[in-house]
Amino acid sequence: MNPDAGGPEAAHLSVLYKETLEALSPKPGGLYVDGTLGAGGHAWGLLEGSRPDGQLLGLDVDPQALALATQRLAPFGERAHIRHGSYADLAQHLASLGWAAVDGILLDLGASSMQFDQAERGFSFQQDGPLDMRFNPAAGRSAADLVNTLPEAELADLLYTYGEERQSRRVARAIVAARPLHTSRELAELVAKALGGKRTGVHPATRSFQALRIAVNGELDAVAAVLPQAVAALKAGGRLAVISFHSLEDRLVKQYFRQESRDCICPPSQPVCTCGHTASLRELTRKPLAASQQEVATNPRARSAHLRVAEKI
Repeated sequence: MNPDAGGPEAAHLSVLYKETLEALSPKPGGLYVDGTLGAGGHAWGLLEGSRPDGQLLGLDVDPQALALATQRLAPFGERAHIRHGSYADLAQHLASLGWAAVDGILLDLGASSMQFDQAERGFSFQQDGPLDMRFNPAAGRSAADLVNTLPEAELADLLYTYGEERQSRRVARAIVAARPLHTSRELAELVAKALGGKRTGVHPATRSFQALRIAVNGELDAVAAVLPQAVAALKAGGRLAVISFHSLEDRLVKQYFRQESRDCICPPSQPVCTCGHTASLRELTRKPLAASQQEVATNPRARSAHLRVAEKI
């Protein structure tokens, strides 16, 4: 049974649900982590698949997501351990439960459709709302803070690095000239005007919004921090599944999986190995899994999703 089939949460579909559950293959008595709990769809599947006594640690920095997931996972009682926190602190959260090793870990990276759908969160350029973009609305700097305070050169670098926006200097110049900006629509219209030209399906502000969201939430730093913690936390034969939605995230995961699946990581030109590195993972998906056409038709967000899976040696 798919938990997204009905109920008030049905609009928030779990991307690559079937593929993820097959990859992690939950079993009775297993210990699992959903580091990006969201509305609890994947977590529901892990708990259902590990009946009657499997347990799950669910983490999220978004209080709204935690409230929704808590309600959805209530039927599983004490088998579900829900915590407000970041997967970047995975080792700390596992220690708090006394879990020395787990059977499976899932990371569904980036913002959720639920967050994009809420205009007041400021994630979407298709709706008007405060220029916020924080996963945790009570912590850190908002997108408005970055847009209105960063020096032009620093803002341009941010847009280029995290959004791969080739016209980043032009966009940054336009933003600085129009300060202060307060809403998502203001920013989206400004970026579109700065870039000019005809639209070809992708909104001109897409890359800029991605860049600001990543910067606001420290997303790439969090991914880099969690990967070694996740591998260390897995039992032999345990699996790590990571769903990413853009090339920057996917590249980080791909490079880490490739590195940890090799015994030697010395430069190719070095004749003798001196690194002492030994493989800790076996890649199960050299090429990432993508959503089916049927899933994309039902959930357009799945179009850019890529699932990579590795197994602890």
